[in-house]
Amino acid sequence: MRKKAKIVQIDIDPAEINKNILVTASLIGDAKEILARLNDRLEQQNHSEWLEHIAQLKEQYPLTYPDEGLSGPYMMEQIYKQTNGEAIITTEVGQHQMWAAQYYKYSKPRTLLTSGGLGTMGYGLGAAIGAQVANPDKQVVNFAGDGCFRMNMNEIATAVRQKLPLIEVIVNNHVLGMVRQWQDLFYNKHYSATVLDDGVDYVKLAEAMGATGLRATTREEFDAAFAKALEISGPVIIDAVIDCDDKVWPMVAPGAPISEAFTGEDLKNKTNER
Repeated sequence: MRKKAKIVQIDIDPAEINKNILVTASLIGDAKEILARLNDRLEQQNHSEWLEHIAQLKEQYPLTYPDEGLSGPYMMEQIYKQTNGEAIITTEVGQHQMWAAQYYKYSKPRTLLTSGGLGTMGYGLGAAIGAQVANPDKQVVNFAGDGCFRMNMNEIATAVRQKLPLIEVIVNNHVLGMVRQWQDLFYNKHYSATVLDDGVDYVKLAEAMGATGLRATTREEFDAAFAKALEISGPVIIDAVIDCDDKVWPMVAPGAPISEAFTGEDLKNKTNER
């Protein structure tokens, strides 16, 4: 957050004001009503210099990921490619959620449905069902972690019953990925209650509920599985297996400012300097 920024907090609950950060001003009430009134009073904004600066930063610091092996970033780029950027993407919560935000090039509003920082594991499948019902001519893809999928995977039966052509991509690393990432980076690898490697077969589970189940462990297998899923008229679950220690970059340490974000390369360089 910019240190000199002026912050206005809008909240219907006065108790929330200044709860996490100190604000310059506060407005108590319904956010929709307040924003509508503010829009009436504000002139159209442009911010061309800021947008140009952001574009330069994207070129200077592009997002990257390993050239080999199946990974979350690769899958999101492939989903974008195979859907021509026209899909509606929903997510659960965790690493896959971050990858979905980073690597799918959104160009239209309301095409990314996610619970943001609310941490609602299980949100994505319900959102995908709703989005597919509301947009029968669109391709809806729920990008989910295996931990989140377990929260309400029974709703696959609902998608089957309604004959919805949604695609569920399970980013299966057999762990609670984001929690493990924190335990790895900030808690000396003290892994606790994050391992999910208990033999659940998501392909068989999909078939038991009447959906199509596919599995991918390589890039080639994922490309073929997703292409096949696009041709199927009912729900498809793709069990996409990735490494349990794949991480989301860049990362910000707890309590640190955004200006101190770091990557895997930064960690390697710091280790080599010791």
